Amino acid sequence: MNDNLDIEEQELFEHYRYVADKGQSLLRVDKFLNDRIEGISRTKIQEAADGGYLFANGNPIKANYKVKPNDVITIEFETPKQQLQIIPEDIPLNIVYEDDQLMVINKKPGMVVHPGCGNYTGTMVNAIAWHLKGNIQFEANDPRPGLVHRIDKDTSGLLVVAKNEQAKCFLADQFFHKTSQRTYVAVTWGVPKEPEGTISGYIGRSLKDRKVMALFPDDTHGKWSVTHYKVLEDLGYVSVVQCNLETGRTHQIRCHFKSIGLPLFNDETYGGNQIIRGTTFTKYKQFVENCFAICPRQALHAKTLGFTHPTTGKFMQFDSDLPADMTALIEKWRNYGAGHNTI
Repeated sequence: MNDNLDIEEQELFEHYRYVADKGQSLLRVDKFLNDRIEGISRTKIQEAADGGYLFANGNPIKANYKVKPNDVITIEFETPKQQLQIIPEDIPLNIVYEDDQLMVINKKPGMVVHPGCGNYTGTMVNAIAWHLKGNIQFEANDPRPGLVHRIDKDTSGLLVVAKNEQAKCFLADQFFHKTSQRTYVAVTWGVPKEPEGTISGYIGRSLKDRKVMALFPDDTHGKWSVTHYKVLEDLGYVSVVQCNLETGRTHQIRCHFKSIGLPLFNDETYGGNQIIRGTTFTKYKQFVENCFAICPRQALHAKTLGFTHPTTGKFMQFDSDLPADMTALIEKWRNYGAGHNTI
């Protein structure tokens, strides 16, 4: 079921760390760890490596990697070694729908969904725990309380949260079997060659930087991913695109558009916070800097969300307006295009 949560930016948490001695002779990492971790089998180490959880000096490795002197070997997973206690916090939530089974939240940009490394309070889950603190069916200290999908900290938009375990399982099953519907709107640098198209490939953690996702030619390092897109507006140096997700991998939209040379506008992780298209004129550079200030995050919004209700069986569809920062950004580029030849 881990695939259900791939859409969120998943940090990894260190569970094991070993530093090889200066005199360490070359030794397979599975043997190296098997000698140091009590009760672990080499099969489990192999599984950790295959899942992308085994690292040497911060880089993903396979189980046949040869440990060298001074190597830092770590095993890291998506969940903390000891689960964090969720502290209810009185933080405002934009709840667009709620009943006794679930609620739909329009998350503002900048809000972390779940507590983790560096963000232990002030998250959406802390706010949910406060909102539902009188609900005996809601377990706040579940590793993923009520969550069946997630979105990045700096992505805005719609999420559904289950209020009990039965609803959570029912909704999670829809995301796993791809019967839920999600539409995103993004602003990209440049304009796709085709007004409508599909981007696909195997997404996995970059072999150079584990915090960044990359597209691979096969499933050796990643999982299959598919994004269907449609250009809503060609603004010359940037475009407004609609994205429909067939799969939900970590950073999927951000990684996919980076892979075709069109990173999301102001996406620092994937290079969109640089001037990718346009002129070298000082006035243009200042214009783009003003645009970065208007929308100080990747320009990505989870606009629509559709799913079948766990008890009524009815299909529910929700839509949300673009947030103010993206609306202002798009309008600024419209005005720029109206006064300049960007072709």
